[in-house]
Amino acid sequence: MHKYLITKEWLNQHLHHPEVRIIDCRFILGNPTAGQEAYAKDHVPGAVYFDLEKDMSGQKAIHGGRHPLPQVEDFTSKLQQAGIGNTTKVVAYDDQGGAMAARLWWLLQYVGHEQVFILNEGYSAWRDSELPVTAEIPKYTPTSFTANVQTEMAVDMDTVKLKKAQEDVTVIDSREEKRYLGMEEPIDKVAGHIPGAQNFFWKGVLDEKGNWKSTEELQKHFQGLDQTKEVIVYCGSGVTACPNILALKEAGFKNVKLYAGSWSDWCSYPENPVG
Repeated sequence: MHKYLITKEWLNQHLHHPEVRIIDCRFILGNPTAGQEAYAKDHVPGAVYFDLEKDMSGQKAIHGGRHPLPQVEDFTSKLQQAGIGNTTKVVAYDDQGGAMAARLWWLLQYVGHEQVFILNEGYSAWRDSELPVTAEIPKYTPTSFTANVQTEMAVDMDTVKLKKAQEDVTVIDSREEKRYLGMEEPIDKVAGHIPGAQNFFWKGVLDEKGNWKSTEELQKHFQGLDQTKEVIVYCGSGVTACPNILALKEAGFKNVKLYAGSWSDWCSYPENPVG
């Protein structure tokens, strides 16, 4: 049994439950309006749309990466507008293998909300199963949400710099191997990786059908890593590191942290070493 993933059958049974809120997180990197347009066309009934760049990221600056974390007040306000309180069960979905939904899952955990789950198979599987879809935009009564920020879940560049060579710390790069090796870099100004980081491409947590692997399969996937060590996970901009974090948690790792700025932040400092 997965801890953080739910089936489309479960969601279909709980579609109209007042204590369940569904969040559509569809977003295509490089095509920032595609997710919103897809949501407007059709979505799971009752779902609210959260935009990766407008709702789940903060303002970009010279440093901090391409998708810095949103201000807690801004994110909390968005939750409140969606009718999400501290006891609401939140189910997130996307059509990007869970990458965007995992970012929302991580953010909710970060602000102290543990009742958050991801739809295992994504939106296309839901629609292809002829489960209900709608173009109707729901309206919810705003509620109150009190954030309890778990600051230990995130690390900054200075912390990574300090810890990357420590024996009790594992650093994971979640990007494709070609980017990790510096063979190509389609987005950031510098190619390569943080010295000492191990490469676990985030899509490795999915099976050949694009569904999340079982808990046992995820344990096997990460079997070469020491569960007693602190694990710091990064990617290009702090988004696709999140499915790796969720998968590590599913596999039993307890001390897992996000380097939110990720490679786009690391390489914005010319003095930082590159592997």
